[in-house]
Amino acid sequence: MADAERTTTAMEPTLDPAEWIILALDRGDAEAALALVAAVPELRWVKVGLELFTAAGPAVVRELRRRGLRVFLDLKFHDIPATMAGACRSAARLGAELITVHACAGSEALAAAQAAAEEGAAEEGLGAPTLLAVTVLTSWDPDRFHRELAIEPPLETYAGQLAALAAAAGLNGAVCSPLEVARLRAALPRPFALVTPGIRPAGSDTADQRRVMTPAEAVAAGASRLVIGRPISGAADPAAAFAACCAELG
Repeated sequence: MADAERTTTAMEPTLDPAEWIILALDRGDAEAALALVAAVPELRWVKVGLELFTAAGPAVVRELRRRGLRVFLDLKFHDIPATMAGACRSAARLGAELITVHACAGSEALAAAQAAAEEGAAEEGLGAPTLLAVTVLTSWDPDRFHRELAIEPPLETYAGQLAALAAAAGLNGAVCSPLEVARLRAALPRPFALVTPGIRPAGSDTADQRRVMTPAEAVAAGASRLVIGRPISGAADPAAAFAACCAELG
């Protein structure tokens, strides 16, 4: 897809299973990340998170885009409105199509980030990216969430409140646990995007994720894109693991 044609409608469902999957490049350097990408030729989307971006910087995003990949820049911006706006403007200028911001930064910061991302993309002749509001990280379990953060609403309720806040502020998507997808999708119909980490193919190790689903379960619940990391990146044959995930969706 040409840059000028990119819009938030790119988050609509597709019949091609490979388009559903975003591979998390959880690597400590660009060389390792690019080697992983090269090992999965059918890959369409990649996620660049804090570990890789801290090590390799904006250059790795540019290189991934040069190779024809679509980039989810998952840096979870959370700061005062002016700082979040500046960060999102820069991220959009890099060509990231998905960018995460913490919903708990509040409506003013979210609206400023959205406007700045649109401006940054336009400066480079790119379509506007989709800002994804982070609700509740999938590493939290409900009991520890309530006990350690002293937040009264149940975890699932709180996640829904944050997603609704993001939508009201003008954002076009959210990141959430797959276990929250069905309820959020009922409240936030398409084209609002729901991107779900915590995806584990049937029979795989859940590792440090607590609220997980299989790829097919998450799509059936209403997810727009699925973030999958170690089940593919840690496999002896990443291409085969990617193909198996696609097969679950096919």
